[in-house]
Formats: sequence, C-alpha cells, structure tokens
Amino acid sequence: MSLKKLAAGFLFFLIVLNLRTASFADCRAAVLIDEASGRVFFEQDKDEILPMASTTKIMTALLTLEEENLDRYFVVNSRAIQVEGSSMGLQAGDRVTLRVLAAGMLLASGNDAANAAAVRIAGSVEAFAARMNLRAAEIGMTNTHFVTPSGLDDEEHYSTAYDMALLAREALKNPDFAAICSQTSMQVRYGNPPYDRWLSNHNRLLRLVEGADGVKTGFTKKSGRCLVSSAEQNGVSLICVTLHCSDDWNYHKTVYEKYFGLLRAEELSGLVDDIRIPVAGSGVFSVRCSAGPVTAALMEGELQNIETAVDYEPFLFAPVEAGERVGEVVFFLDGRELARTEITAVENAPALIEKPSFPEWIQKRIKSLFQTKNSI
Repeated sequence: MSLKKLAAGFLFFLIVLNLRTASFADCRAAVLIDEASGRVFFEQDKDEILPMASTTKIMTALLTLEEENLDRYFVVNSRAIQVEGSSMGLQAGDRVTLRVLAAGMLLASGNDAANAAAVRIAGSVEAFAARMNLRAAEIGMTNTHFVTPSGLDDEEHYSTAYDMALLAREALKNPDFAAICSQTSMQVRYGNPPYDRWLSNHNRLLRLVEGADGVKTGFTKKSGRCLVSSAEQNGVSLICVTLHCSDDWNYHKTVYEKYFGLLRAEELSGLVDDIRIPVAGSGVFSVRCSAGPVTAALMEGELQNIETAVDYEPFLFAPVEAGERVGEVVFFLDGRELARTEITAVENAPALIEKPSFPEWIQKRIKSLFQTKNSI
C-alpha cells in the first residue's frame, strides 16, 4: 500500500474518531453519503433499525409528486385530515392540489397533508403504505417498512439511516421535490375557497449551512430527533442522515464543515485518452471519440487511484455525427463504481452515396493500410 493511501486512510480514521467522540454520543445512527455516487464517507450504526418519524414524508411527498395533474384542485377527504400531530391547517371542505400537499408535508410537516395525499392517490392509508413499500424495494431500502404516510409511531414502521439516505438521494432526482424542500418558506394556495398563504420550513439547517438545500425533519417521543439533510458546495453534493440525535443541527453542521473542507469535485474525463473507431461506409476511415465531462467528490490523493472500464463499438456504420454516443466509460475507486459517462464522436463521418458491403469495406481498408505503409 502506498504512503499516500496510508495517509488518506489515517486522516479518514481521525475524522471518524473526532465525529464519534464529539458531543454527539446520544446520536443512535448516522451516515454521510455522496449524492452523485452514493459513496459512504462516514457512518455510525447506519444499518440499525429505528423509527424515523416525519422523515417518512420524504417518501410520501415523492410518491405524491410522481403523480399526474399536480395542480388540479380537489376537495380533501374530511376523515383523512383528522390526524394528530403537526399540521398544515387543512379543514373539511378545503380545496387543494397534490403539489400544495407535498409542500405541506416537506415544509410544515403536515400529517394532515400526508394522509390527504395518501387517500387521494391510493384510496386509503393502508393502500398507500403498500405503494410506499413497493417504491422502497425499488430504491434498495432493504431494512425499511412503512405503515403510515405521516411517520407517526408504529412498531412495524421503521428504517435505517442508510436507507433514508438512499431515499433522499432518489427523491432529490425529482425536480419538483428538490425545488420544494430547498425553500425556507413558500407561498401556496388552498382553502374553501382557495386563498394565498405562506408555509415556513421546519428545517433550520437551510439557514445554518452554506449550500443547504433539503431535506426533512422529524420528531416523536419514541424516535427522538431525526434529520435528513442535503447540501452542495463547489460542485460537491452530500446527504447526511441522523436518527435519534438530540443535537442534530450541530451534528449536521459539523459534518458538512469537515467534509466540504476535505472533498473536491475532480474532473475524471481526462483519465481516458481519446480513441479512434473505424467507420464503415464512409470516405472517412475512422472518427475521433472522447469521454464526456464528469466529476466525482474525492479526497486528496484519491484521483490517482481511480480505475476505468471503457466499452465502445469495435466499428461504426456511416453516417456518424459529432456528439453521437458510441460507448461508455465507468470509473471505479476501490472496486466500487464512482461515476460513468458517455463516449461520443467528436467528428463527422458522412455516408458514401453508394454504401459498400462490409467485405468491400474491409478490402478497401486493407488496401488503404498497404498504401500507407508503402508510402512511408
């Protein structure tokens, strides 16, 4: 093992030790991942099964925002909104949209919003919970089970810090979700008749950390304080999750300060040389191709340890246009996929008016090679 690898490993150990021995001893579980790749940078009992309170609403809001007709008004189910806990203030007879309900979940943490959306979409809370569990399986949340759309306590309602990080990563890919959870406040319109009002976000981290852009808070007496957050600085995007952590604001703030100071968004495409791929059916015998731009969040010294797997077509058929996808390159660190990008043609190869057959093209290519050799 190189000295640089040993130094990087020792530095990582010191960071983890510092985080574990800071004033966060009551934090039951925590994890920090790279939003782009899912790489785990730090974890503390990330797979311990725990209640996750209102961070549940990340899934509820995601499923809501994946529906059609997000801005169509409807009357809320009066029984669905009769639920304890935090609320966005829905009343019987209110007219609302699914988008507004998603905002009510993500900003005001409205249990009424979560239940209203669940009944509107699936017909009942139970049917919606089944959808939540199906989506969780698709995401890879192997240690999670949903019972309620709001996150109210139930013995069979649980997750892990790591699973919640996977959920946040998936949810942030949805532009509507990302736009809502990043707002410190949001003007919405609902009521009977609908009128404008403001919702404030419970997520204080949006004001405490530079570049913070999500995601969701949670609390019950059983679960303690739960927080799923995200932040971006200088091209590096991170997701942090803590479950049952009394000092969660400071925990997340400290984690982000440390890791944004250590990580850099490194361009990876320069690790792959341009290639030339033969072209059949063109007066141009080959075209130059290159890997597209892609970055990865890396610590000092890690760039030199990146490995690549390049896959592209052995030959192309004309016409080939600049920008056309011809292959893919995958980047690995320590055997784990870190990023991938397309290989595209950077030159045009127009088709001949009369396309030669493949054997004719081979013959012509061989003849061309001999002519080139004889002219040297």
